[in-house]
Amino acid sequence: MSVVEIKVPVIGESITEVTLSSWLVKNGDFVALDQAICEFESDKATLELPAEVAGKLIHVAAEDDDLEIGAIVAKIDTSVTGGKPAESKPAESKPAATTTKKESTPAPAQDGHAAGHPSPAAAKMMAEKNLSADDIKGTGKGGRITHQDVQAVDAKSAASNPSAKKEEIVAPTMSQSTAAFSREVRREKMSRMRRTIASRLVSAKNNTAMLTTFNEVDLSEVMKMRKKYQEKFVAKYGIKLGFMSIFAKACAKALQELPAVNAQIDGNEIIYNDFVDISIAISTPTGLVVPPVKNVESLSYADIEKQISFLAKKARDGKLTLEEMQGGTFTITNGGIFGSMLSTPIINEPQSAILGMHNIIQRPVAVDGEVVIRPMMYLALSYDHRVIDGSTSVTFLVKVKEYLEDPISLFLDI
Repeated sequence: MSVVEIKVPVIGESITEVTLSSWLVKNGDFVALDQAICEFESDKATLELPAEVAGKLIHVAAEDDDLEIGAIVAKIDTSVTGGKPAESKPAESKPAATTTKKESTPAPAQDGHAAGHPSPAAAKMMAEKNLSADDIKGTGKGGRITHQDVQAVDAKSAASNPSAKKEEIVAPTMSQSTAAFSREVRREKMSRMRRTIASRLVSAKNNTAMLTTFNEVDLSEVMKMRKKYQEKFVAKYGIKLGFMSIFAKACAKALQELPAVNAQIDGNEIIYNDFVDISIAISTPTGLVVPPVKNVESLSYADIEKQISFLAKKARDGKLTLEEMQGGTFTITNGGIFGSMLSTPIINEPQSAILGMHNIIQRPVAVDGEVVIRPMMYLALSYDHRVIDGSTSVTFLVKVKEYLEDPISLFLDI
């Protein structure tokens, strides 16, 4: 028999461990060359592992196992030929032991052995009523105290001393809907992506001097522009003009004017980026991912929208590659799509700043001495104070606000 070991391949420089999320081929089945046999979940993406040879697959690792790079995942017996999958034997299940719940009946005891000992039901009643075995004469077999004996003593005590009678506390009767409420709990292992997200968020909180500054923006002109040109934009580019491309362009322009917000710390040095790669936060069933749209400063609005749509679809399908996840000099997250009015987003390390968008609310504001209703949004900029001064962060947010309130200046690049 010739057996080939299938090991966890090298995935990326920063990845040392993966989680076996699922087997795609059953244990004992025949696999063809390059057929995907399982899926790995790394810190950044989900990857498939192809079979290096054809043959019978033998599982070594189990689902949800954490495996280091180079660890053995499976073995393939190449002596098994032919494309017909081997029959997979279902896991043997032991018949569940069935028991019929009956009221516990004490076994006959020798004379005197059970005398003074309460049955389980009687013991429970005695504990509730603070009675001892000395107060009760058992009438059960061998002198065992039954629950009827306890009831008789309690009734006799109540009759002889009516003043000692206390009001009985009765549990409320549950309605059918209330009684159906579950009290069960579930315990599930955190996915590798969720563990990575948790680790990075804690790291960002602990390792950066993070502050948040706020401002508000009037989106009247942005909404007018979108309404006026949306149909022509879709007809020409085949995609809608959304808010994200406009916000990305406004941020890109402000980042080039204030390079400290687009920088990052590397040891005792600060790296300034002459390009703007904006990471867009995308919510997926497995967690939040932030793939970057590269060179936003050079892209058109249509190109930005197409890139965001492309990355969002791949992210939700779990198809993002490691290359598509790497990089980014600044992040935008939009909690407004979930209804968030205000938040303090956490920096996406090693970046130095993140912009938080929120929901658009029609609010009364003062314009030229008059109160008018305008579509307003709160903006939040969280930043690393080690790199970005307070005045720089405020200036950046004011510039973004100005570009959004006068979007024509963005188009004209003035």
